[in-house]
Amino acid sequence: MTAWHRFRISGTLLKPPRGCQGAPCLTCDCGASKMARMARGRTGWASVVVLAIAVAPVAAEEHPPGREVPSQGNVHLQSPGSPHPPYHSVPPTSGPHVPWLAPWGMHRIPIPWEIQVHNLEDGGVIIHYRCDRPCPEPPEALARLVTEYPTQVIVAPEPRLSTAFALTAWGRLAVFDALDEEQFRRFIDAYRGLDHHPPKSSTPSAQP
Repeated sequence: MTAWHRFRISGTLLKPPRGCQGAPCLTCDCGASKMARMARGRTGWASVVVLAIAVAPVAAEEHPPGREVPSQGNVHLQSPGSPHPPYHSVPPTSGPHVPWLAPWGMHRIPIPWEIQVHNLEDGGVIIHYRCDRPCPEPPEALARLVTEYPTQVIVAPEPRLSTAFALTAWGRLAVFDALDEEQFRRFIDAYRGLDHHPPKSSTPSAQP
């Protein structure tokens, strides 16, 4: 057997170190030990590259927009004035509501909370803007934004806001001190169209 060996690592043929071709092992470190060290070096770098590729998608993952608000259920009320427990947030994101909806699109007067919550249950997103009495006209950008979504988006004034804007979906709330169309669209696209009606219980039919 010759004093040096060739190793194939991941399809790559490693040649003997320069100056070692034909040299005896007593005068040059050309044996299997040196070639093995070269192989370990190459496989070590390959492991680092594979690890970096595996971790990269996790680092790029983003959190869903807005913050989560604990659900208050889907109880139906007879009217907006019916008594019920207070909502968990301003504006509300779930809880007791009437069985009818507010029309989708632009509103220029505040929508009772007991009505708008049903819109959220139906997969709607509501953009609220702070309203000082009398309510001002909505910003032009909001009027333009709502026309991009024929259903399941509402823009409405809200006099009880502590910030300039708030966006609500079922169980989600985001507040803003300034209008941010990019973030508004991100919120809408994340939650619009997600139905939140409770599953219908299957009642066995009565036996004759």
